[in-house]
Amino acid sequence: FRGATMGTVRPSRLVRALVLDGFRATADTPLVVYGRGGSWTVDGADRSFPAGARLQAWRATSGTWRMLVSDTEGDQLFAGTFDGRRPYVSPTAPEAYLQLLSKASMYDTYHGRLRIVPDGTRLRVVNHVGLDTYLRGVVPFEMPVSWAKQALRAQVIAARSYAVRSLNPDRGVFDVYDDTRSQLYRGREAARAASDGLIADEPGVVIRYRDDKVIKAFFFSTGGGSTENNEYVFVSSNGTPGTTKVAYLRGIVDRSPTTGVPYDADAPHYKWSTTSLSRETLGAMFAKDARTDVGDLTRLDLRRRGVSGRLYQVVLHGSKGTKTVSADTFRSVYNARKPASADVLRSNLFDTKPINGS
Repeated sequence: FRGATMGTVRPSRLVRALVLDGFRATADTPLVVYGRGGSWTVDGADRSFPAGARLQAWRATSGTWRMLVSDTEGDQLFAGTFDGRRPYVSPTAPEAYLQLLSKASMYDTYHGRLRIVPDGTRLRVVNHVGLDTYLRGVVPFEMPVSWAKQALRAQVIAARSYAVRSLNPDRGVFDVYDDTRSQLYRGREAARAASDGLIADEPGVVIRYRDDKVIKAFFFSTGGGSTENNEYVFVSSNGTPGTTKVAYLRGIVDRSPTTGVPYDADAPHYKWSTTSLSRETLGAMFAKDARTDVGDLTRLDLRRRGVSGRLYQVVLHGSKGTKTVSADTFRSVYNARKPASADVLRSNLFDTKPINGS
């Protein structure tokens, strides 16, 4: 990130992560949360509940949202109703944590609080957790903890910076998704000693730019030897480059200055190729989507590339005329319509060549 410097933020700063969305909770299939490891409570109750007690939440036929807490024997400990502002399910003991059993994942336990949010006839669940605790559930899923210490350290700082730039406490009910729409977050069970140690060693460290704002620290698995200018990454649906140029998001060569070898040359997908497909097959694929349908495909114009060599725009020529789309759209249609046996396009850094030299 050109011109960027290091800074710090409060490591306990609140992150609101959406961990379950669109759950249809009924009396027969209620939302289920367990308290684990220690005592916990829920808004509206005047007491704490023991580890192992269960909260159920559902929408009654009257439209009222109801909740029930029961012990390990099934005996009722608390019953109540809730609305769009509540409830929060909160640990009351330092060793306590929460299990969101309704989440269809083996990673369903969380530090911090869970907020249950009615959304029409369904429920959302948002994990309220401190920034550096949140990172413990992110970093091991964004980079293998077996990688070099300095690489893992860079991932910690980038992930923290990305999270901070996503925080918007005055808007909406959550800041980040727990998937690739933001960055992967798998809660308490994702934590690993190697990444936990690096998070603790440099609490709250982030990347800042000249105006002292935390940067939007985009990161990726493989750079292919060069990064790209932001205006060639965030383009319109027809591939027109963006007009805003971010000074710290400039494409740079990511290779050893002595050997010229890319730093990520050993990454599993640094080099890749696709299955050979005929022009007729390609034409039939692209004809299945209105955005790329040009009839009988005659040629592809793959000249519009950014500073990294990646395509940002593709022009398709065919018997019906031409279509101009972003490289992302082109790749999306290709991957969706390709034969099942064909390999995918893994990025926009690609070109074509004749089959058998023809």
